[in-house]
Amino acid sequence: MSGIRATRQCLLTAAIVLFSVAWGAAQTPADLQVNTDNQNQTAPSTVPQPAPVNESIPEILQPVTQPIDSPALTNNGIRIPGVSGEAVPWSIVILLTALTLIPSVLMCVTPFARLLIVFHFLRQALGLQTTPSNQTLIGLSLILTFFLMQPVGKEIYDTAIVPMQAGQITTMEALNRGQGPVRKFMSHYVREKDAALFIELAKEPRPASVDDLSMRVLLPAYILSELKAGFQIGTVLFLPFLIVDMVVASITTSVGMFQLPPVVISTPLKLLLFLMVDGWHLLISSLMRSFN
Repeated sequence: MSGIRATRQCLLTAAIVLFSVAWGAAQTPADLQVNTDNQNQTAPSTVPQPAPVNESIPEILQPVTQPIDSPALTNNGIRIPGVSGEAVPWSIVILLTALTLIPSVLMCVTPFARLLIVFHFLRQALGLQTTPSNQTLIGLSLILTFFLMQPVGKEIYDTAIVPMQAGQITTMEALNRGQGPVRKFMSHYVREKDAALFIELAKEPRPASVDDLSMRVLLPAYILSELKAGFQIGTVLFLPFLIVDMVVASITTSVGMFQLPPVVISTPLKLLLFLMVDGWHLLISSLMRSFN
């Protein structure tokens, strides 16, 4: 929970900085002129005024008063190159909204939830409370999630982001194209039972295949399938260490060591067993192959 709280604080700080930049970029030339006039009225002018431009001087020698290569100003703000029909204020609002949804999207459309659940089960099975820490487990889950989702992200970049930056499609068309690779990834791991449940709850007609599911049905069905898969893997991972705990508890009870807690003996034995079989390698390799 501390890692998630720290991540949210970082996102909030970034949002505040972006909002400050957006506020400065959203000011219109009229507002800037009003602020300049107010400053001129309150502070005495000590800078000499430039001499008027002589009309007899040729036009090529006239001073340049318009900035070169400046973004096009509109009534709604400055237009972003490559994103047709969008202005800076509205684009910043959309980006800030997307920034607040990143943690939810990360957990709902990627394997992050399954990986994090398995790692927490492993820590509980080993009898360790704070090692590895929450930040370490979250970081490991993020890295593995990036490894698994990199082909999907590359496909989204090639089919949606590159044409949008080139001005060939609009932002909404890019969003529709970006749904394809994500839908394909989630449809591969969603369970038919979970999909049928949300189809019934949504009162939608039964599709011909999983690829025809709507995002309204596919998103909750996928996260429910990931939770079930994470708990299944965690339970299987828990069983060998549970056997070690039972054996140690029975031995200490039979020899009359009632004052010594069994966990004092079982924890080093479980760690030794985990290291002897190279547990991290086996666990990560099994998790990665489960997504192929």
